[in-house]
Amino acid sequence: MKALIADAINEKGIENLKEVADVVVDTSITPEELLETIGEYDGIIVRSRTKLPAETIAKADNLKIIARAGVGVDNIDVNAATEKGIMVVNAPESTSITVAEHTMGLILSAVRKIAIADESTKAGKWEKKRFMGMELKDKTLGVIGMGRIGSQVVNRCKAFQMDAIAYDPYLPADVAKQMGVELLDSKEELLKRADIITIHVPLTPETKHSISTAEFEIMKDTAFIFNCARGGIIDEDALYDALKEGKIGGAGLDVYEEEPAKENKLFELDNIVCTPHIAASTKEAQRDAAIIVADEMIDLFQGKMPKNIINMPRMDNSGFEDANDYLKVCDKLGSFLSQSTKGAIKELEIVYSGEIAELPNQELFTRTVLQGLLNPISDSGVNAVNARNIAKGRGIDITEAKNDNDKGYGSLVKLTAKTDEGEFSVIGTYLHEPTIININGYRVDVKPEGDMFIAKYKDVPGSIGAIGTKLGEYNVNVGIMQVGRDIQGGNAIMVLTLDNEAPKEALEEIKALSNVEDATSLKL
Repeated sequence: MKALIADAINEKGIENLKEVADVVVDTSITPEELLETIGEYDGIIVRSRTKLPAETIAKADNLKIIARAGVGVDNIDVNAATEKGIMVVNAPESTSITVAEHTMGLILSAVRKIAIADESTKAGKWEKKRFMGMELKDKTLGVIGMGRIGSQVVNRCKAFQMDAIAYDPYLPADVAKQMGVELLDSKEELLKRADIITIHVPLTPETKHSISTAEFEIMKDTAFIFNCARGGIIDEDALYDALKEGKIGGAGLDVYEEEPAKENKLFELDNIVCTPHIAASTKEAQRDAAIIVADEMIDLFQGKMPKNIINMPRMDNSGFEDANDYLKVCDKLGSFLSQSTKGAIKELEIVYSGEIAELPNQELFTRTVLQGLLNPISDSGVNAVNARNIAKGRGIDITEAKNDNDKGYGSLVKLTAKTDEGEFSVIGTYLHEPTIININGYRVDVKPEGDMFIAKYKDVPGSIGAIGTKLGEYNVNVGIMQVGRDIQGGNAIMVLTLDNEAPKEALEEIKALSNVEDATSLKL
């Protein structure tokens, strides 16, 4: 694998990556040079300097992963990467503490007027009466966005004996309660009640200018607002008017609608504290970001699934140590089902049982099933990033369900495909390796690997021997054989692991045998 480091990152991340990849470090590469050479790389690490627009991504024919050594991915066309089947990862946990601490710094500086008091004192003035401040004790903190950073700010404000309220439509009420936060139903209620408001949400069409004139009108005239997330969430013109007219007590910004922000009318005011987008700028955060994204890339290059994937839901592995094992199970089951099913798949049902069903979300497992299902029948690369889009384009209706697992296994995954020619189902688990335990209701013990063969036949004397003889005539050796049946003399299924692929001629002759209903060759 070949990786490009396009922006300066901590040396430790580079060292780690060099253990598994051919690493090229070019931190001054131009957009034109990147456009010409990006097709050579399997992975690229960027910070904020390097831009990856759609036209550049279109040339990235070998690229498997884009890693942002930080949080924001504004400089990456994530939609273009998704369509191309390229994973986009970041390092959200690297800056959680750093940004939370910077937020606290802005809050203390603003409410105690530290920044302007510093400037005044160094100018030889002694204006004690001018800098009357406000205590945080017993005040109400309002957090918009209770993710990693927002929750860390809450923890620190609790030490100041503040009450905490939050607005986050994606936060479960029981989780908020555990955090010691009162979860509100609307942003407007938070703005009315909070003394200190801090924003920790991404910049999206929904959040752009979500704090504007109407919002400042309902805030307390003593309230302070802070933004260390993304510029543009606060309407800067409206903020200027609110500060100038005394509609709110003060503000603190680390991010701006236009950066670098060298000329901004907010800088004229003394009731706002401003810093130059440095909330994530600590040695510790930069070191951690480099290590995290390097490890993400190493995981992908070694066949594992990265955790911090932007262009599909992240997987919470907590309490489920076998996550990567079951991703392998899902991939193998999907591939087995695709090659065993007759006709175009119209419906796919996925049922999760056991520990895997107790996870907060199974999206990554579902996408991996689709990856395995579609790769054998697709003329373009399918991975967990673009699998849903490709399945949708093929008209496959996907349903997902959870079930109690009473079969004695830690976790099970069951797939059922429906076509015009009928149904086909397979159940798998992980027993030291991916294992299929049931095919169309027949109990089996199959390791889905390499060249395989599956046949449906009548459970009568001579059927198994006849199939084996035909394979032998074509010099195909059987490594492992598994059979399952419903009742003696009824219907049965045979699954074989072969030393080499069964030729089409052998399959046709086997299907022509009197007691054989169907036969299929698979490669997993």
